[in-house]
Amino acid sequence: MTAVLSVQNLTKDYGKIRALDKVSFEVPKGSVFGILGPNGSGKTTLLSIVMDIVKATEGNFLWNGQPGSNEIRKQIGTLLETPNFYHYLSAVKNLKIASAIKERGKEDIDDVLKKVNLYQRKDSKFSTYSLGMKQRLAIASTLLGNPDILVFDEPTNGLDPAGIAEIRDLIKELSRQGKTIIMASHILDEVEKVCSHVAIIQKGVLKTVGTVQEVLNANTSDKAATVEIELSADNIGMLEEILKQIPGVTDIHKTDSILSLEGGEMLNPTAVNQYCFEKGIVLNHLNVKRKSLEKRFLEITGGKSDR
Repeated sequence: MTAVLSVQNLTKDYGKIRALDKVSFEVPKGSVFGILGPNGSGKTTLLSIVMDIVKATEGNFLWNGQPGSNEIRKQIGTLLETPNFYHYLSAVKNLKIASAIKERGKEDIDDVLKKVNLYQRKDSKFSTYSLGMKQRLAIASTLLGNPDILVFDEPTNGLDPAGIAEIRDLIKELSRQGKTIIMASHILDEVEKVCSHVAIIQKGVLKTVGTVQEVLNANTSDKAATVEIELSADNIGMLEEILKQIPGVTDIHKTDSILSLEGGEMLNPTAVNQYCFEKGIVLNHLNVKRKSLEKRFLEITGGKSDR
């Protein structure tokens, strides 16, 4: 199956600064593809190139197997920066202006307002909207013309938790409708909650790409994957001493009455439970902590901004 977007050795230089360095990946049809990286990593540059706003120094890209063109761009809903809506106009009037600029989608206005849950406020002035509502209207503008592909740059940037939740639910719903969504973000928790695939970029270099689960499960090149197990028992002091004797344990730390045990991939809860039982300790809590995308991201990037 042809990828919706195929990026091949994309490189972008700004003078002596290399913003992108031979980045290659493919976006599967129907995926929610997150481009993740610290601030200044090259995410926006990448999206600007594939939308023909910025020209690459080297490399190329294909949309559905075809080189980028004006006709192809018209078929993609894009939100790379907040649209300049008129504060004194209603949602409907703002979208009429947007559809005139796009030369498509005027007949879709009521439908897209329903999709972003703004239909009941369609005649309200833009100035009366919350930040989350304003961002949903921006996304409604990208839906004019019913594009199959959506490209968002930091769609939850600057929103409060309620606004972030609104956009998260909207992206999930658009995905269920069969849209392919490509979104750049530095908010790891949101990427993990909505994305099916992820590419991690640091200083313009692609560090890893794959499904979210593949990225979470993969080893880093310089550090083996870590297993983390939470345990508790009535005699927490004795439990801590026993855990220190288990082969493969690399770290033990305590939070309230819970001990967190870290070790290599060979560390497993069954063996830990049996070891403790044989030493006379009965566990009253045992839980394998699922690695978060945030932890994986920090393993790969070292947690540093690229600016």
